[in-house]
This record gives sequence, structure tokens and C-alpha cells, in this order.
Amino acid sequence: MKLVRGLVVIVSAGSLFLALPAGAQPKASLVRASAEIAMHLERGLPVVKLTLSQPEPVSSLPRLVTTPAVATRWVAVGPHQVAAIALQTPPASAPYRIEVPATWNCAATCTLTKIYVVNTHATLNSTWTAQLLAELNYLPVSFTSPAGPFAVAEVPGTFHWRFNSLTTLKPLWNPAVTNPILTGALMRFEDVHGLPTTGLADSATWSALLRAVQLHQVNPATYNNVVVSQTQPESLVLYQNGTATLHATVNTGISQSPTQVGTYPVYLRYVTQTMRGTNPNGTKYVDPGIPWVSYFYGGDALHGFIRASYGYPQSLGCVEMPFATAGVLWPHTPIGTPVTVLP
Repeated sequence: MKLVRGLVVIVSAGSLFLALPAGAQPKASLVRASAEIAMHLERGLPVVKLTLSQPEPVSSLPRLVTTPAVATRWVAVGPHQVAAIALQTPPASAPYRIEVPATWNCAATCTLTKIYVVNTHATLNSTWTAQLLAELNYLPVSFTSPAGPFAVAEVPGTFHWRFNSLTTLKPLWNPAVTNPILTGALMRFEDVHGLPTTGLADSATWSALLRAVQLHQVNPATYNNVVVSQTQPESLVLYQNGTATLHATVNTGISQSPTQVGTYPVYLRYVTQTMRGTNPNGTKYVDPGIPWVSYFYGGDALHGFIRASYGYPQSLGCVEMPFATAGVLWPHTPIGTPVTVLP
């Protein structure tokens, strides 16, 4: 610290800050912040990184508020940038509410005047998520443990496959990692509870999931999945709780625009839609009134389409079927329904 013409100059950590003469009141100023937010919390790494409209010493900044509380400290990472560094390892799978600073009123210290809330989480514990979804019948597996049928806390237990007929899904199941079955189940749960169908266990989804287990709010519908075979004649089978309830002859994509092979959850649906796109030869198409549409991968969807015949590749990637068949299928392919396309 040194005196320069009546002003106190404080040099700290490579930053220069000027203090007013003794007895003077610092003038408050509005400081705006733009943020980068970590979607996964980890000890030693930033939870939030802010770019400020003017430099401020980190000692003047109020602590970052998270729920649950995670200890952090502000560090200067640039002339106009500060970061809140996590000082502890957050509990796995806990959803977090972060009150991100938007504006401060700064004088000797800074007071928050505006925040916005971001919901995030620590590294997702897939096994715990799978446990909760299985207890609510959103998965093709059940979960048993000494804690009983509706355990909210993560407990030791065993997953059991419910439907032996679902041979296309069984190899994909692994409760320890994110997979199409788990993602689809989360989407189905979110759709039932009026949440954005992201397939991610954010704070809102996690809170709803815990509450549903506490209240025993099980899946109100059957567990459904669709299997499409491209072996000619091409076919589709709808399974409800492991029982095949619909068999249909369908068309899939031609070689220039094939249907995506694999298992994917339905993510978007329409009762009717005008489909637009480009043919392989470069011409445009506009098909109005396409009924009973369930998208499962990019532009690939299950839907009705009038053809002279069915059973071999004719579409531009979609799975086509007669209007009447599509009308029977559509109510049983809600958001999150796994669709498997076999070679």
C-alpha cells in the first residue's frame, strides 16, 4: 500500500484498484454481468463464470447462492472476468438451482439487484434415476430392494426384466449409463407430468420424480415400444407391456434416403402435418394432410401415407403405413416411446 497525492492505491493479485480519500463515500455504479454456467458441478472448477461491464474486486462480490448450498469462492480470471470456483465435491445426482447474478449495484461492496435462475445438476447418477423410473413402471424393468417398492433415496437393490418378448430392447439396457430406454422413460415421465420433454434429469424433472415416488404416482399407461423390420415384406409390430397388439406391413426409406437403424424415443407428434422437403433428384415436395405423425429420429417418423402397395422401401426415411393402421398406432406412440428399426 502506498500514498499517491492523497489517494490510497491498493495493489492486489496483479489488479489495480483506486480508493477514495478517507471520509469520502464511494459512488455506487450499476455493474452488469453476462454468464457462462457449468451444467455439471465439480470441485475445483467454475460453477459460474461472469464477464462484468466494469472491473470489480472479487472481495466486494456477494457469495454465489445455490440450492443445495455449494461452497464457492470468487477468483479473478481476467480484467473483466470472475469465476465462482466450487470448493467441495457436490453430492452425485443432486439437482441444483443457481441464482446467477445479472446486475449488481457496486460501491465499496456490491449488492445484487437482479438475478436469473438456472437449473443444473451434478453428474447424473443413472442408476438412481433408473431405480425411481422403474418403481413408477416407466421402464421395461422392475426394481426390488429391502427398502420396499417406493424407495425415494438411492438404495441397494436389483433390476429385473419385465418383458422377455422385448428382445430388441434387452441388449440396450444398462442402468449405470444413459441409454435410449432410460432417455425415453424420462421423456415419457416428463410428458405425463407436463414438463419439457428433454429426457434430461434437470431440477424440475428430478423434483417431480421424487414427488411422484413419494405419492406412488405410477405410469398411467402401458409400457409401449415399436419394432420395424426392413426384411421384406417390411413390417411393424407394436408391443404393449410385452404383448404384440398390432402387426402391420409398412414402407421404409429408399437407398438414397434410408431410415435410420437403431432405437430412438419418439420426440415429436402431430395429428396431421404438411410435410416438405427435397427429393433425391433435387426437386421439392409438399405433401399436405399427412396423418398420425410420430417423429423418432431427425426427419424419420411413423405416419400414414397412401401407396398402391406396402412392404418394401418407398419413402424418404419415414415409416409409412395405411391411414387406418396409422390411426390405430398413433395413440400408443406417445412422447418417449422407443422405436427400433432393424436392418
